Amino acid sequence: MAVAPAGIIPAFDLKSANLPLIAVVLKTIDPAALAREVERRMRETPGFFEQDAVVIDLGQLYDRHDGIPASVPPGDLEIDFPAVMAQLRRLHVMPVAVRGATPRQLRAARAAGLAEATEEPAGRPPAAAAPVVVQEIEVVREIQVPGPATMVIDRPLRSGQQVYARGADLIVMAAVNHGAEVIADGNVHVYAPLRGKAVAGARGNTEARIFTTCMQAELVSISGFYRTSEVALPPDIDSKPAKIRLVGQKLLIEAL
Repeated sequence: MAVAPAGIIPAFDLKSANLPLIAVVLKTIDPAALAREVERRMRETPGFFEQDAVVIDLGQLYDRHDGIPASVPPGDLEIDFPAVMAQLRRLHVMPVAVRGATPRQLRAARAAGLAEATEEPAGRPPAAAAPVVVQEIEVVREIQVPGPATMVIDRPLRSGQQVYARGADLIVMAAVNHGAEVIADGNVHVYAPLRGKAVAGARGNTEARIFTTCMQAELVSISGFYRTSEVALPPDIDSKPAKIRLVGQKLLIEAL
C-alpha cells in the first residue's frame, strides 16, 4: 500500500462501509412488465423514494416467474441492465449494485456501471475495492426498521393532498378525505374518518399497522400489500373503528 510522505495529508481514505440498501427483487426481465409495475407504483405510492441507493436482486428470476423455459440455464438469461436501471430511476431510486448474478450476468452488470453486492458481514480491513454489503430483510423492498419518530398532523387533508412520514409513525388528528393520501414508514393512526388512502410500512416494515376511528378508506396498504374499497367491508368494520395488519401476504382488517 502506498504511504503519503511525512507532513502531507492524504486526499482521501478507503474504509469498509456497511450500508443499508433497498433491494429490488426482480421477478421478470420483460421490459413491458417492468414498465407496467413502475407505472402502478408511481400511481399508488408516489414520492416514496428520494434518490435512495438500491441493489438489483436476481435471485428469484431463476424461479421461472416470467415463463422462461426450464431448458434455459440460469446463466444464459440475458438481462438488459441499462433498461432495468432506466425504469428504476423513474421511481427516483439509484441502482448501484447487483446480487445473485451469474458470472456472465455480472460482466453485463459491471459494463452498465453496477457493483457486485455481497452478503458478507462488515468489519473487514480497508480495501481498494470494497464490495457493497447488503443487510438482508426478506421483503421486496429492504430497509432498516424505522425508529420511534412520530409526525403529527392536526388539520383535515383534502383531495390531492399527501403527507409522508419518512422514517416515522404518522398520527392524523382530523379527517383524511377522499383523494387524500397518508403514508408512513412506520404505523399510521387516523383519529377521524379515513376516507382516502393510508399506506403503512411504506419502505418494507411488515410489522407496521394502520388504525382509524372510522374505516371508510379508498385504499389501505402495508409493505406493498393493499386492499381497495372495491372489496366491501363487513358491517362491523365499515365506518367503525378498525385496525389493519399484515399476516403473511394478506391484509387483516379487524374491529378496534
